[in-house]
Amino acid sequence: MVSKEENILFAAEQLFAEKGFSGTSTREISKAANVNISMISYYFGSKEKLYEKLVEYRMKEGQFFSKDLLERTDINEWEKVERIVDQFAGRVRHHKMFFRIMQREQLYSDNPQIVEFLKETKLSFITMYSKILESGLEKGIFTKNPPIYLLHSTVSGTLFYASNAKQMYKDFLKNEEDEMVFEETYFNELTQHIKHILKDLLGYEENK
Repeated sequence: MVSKEENILFAAEQLFAEKGFSGTSTREISKAANVNISMISYYFGSKEKLYEKLVEYRMKEGQFFSKDLLERTDINEWEKVERIVDQFAGRVRHHKMFFRIMQREQLYSDNPQIVEFLKETKLSFITMYSKILESGLEKGIFTKNPPIYLLHSTVSGTLFYASNAKQMYKDFLKNEEDEMVFEETYFNELTQHIKHILKDLLGYEENK
């Protein structure tokens, strides 16, 4: 069940992605969420605080995943890397509106709270990669030690660019499949492509 607070957040997310923070009014958010405008003040206090709460809400989803993954002992380090790629790709695919907002924020944000959220999230992912890489090297699962910040950039940069360019590639391929059918194939191929790159960067060999 979606709570009233989440309902407002998700409605705001769609509008912020389409129109930007400045171009979205609290009246538009209340109308999209089908709530009285006073509910925004009740739950969040202001549009700025609503925006910050949205970023915090989505960022924490990824952080919970990171903590759980690092603590798992039933899968090896390469399998953890695969889980990261699958989960990250799934979030980019299914939360397009939020990642559109975040890409804009990385370029133009003047909100120190948002900047800090972004920094904390990136650092948590880099820390996760670092711990997995260190453990994998110690066990001989990985044979290469690439710069950790470039490893993160390879995954996130490829995902964001490919996601933004999906329609262009569909047109280029003259693909006439239903949008959802094409998207399923597209993201499956995208995640496999990233995994192939990471295998080479990490020096991982299957059936070694």
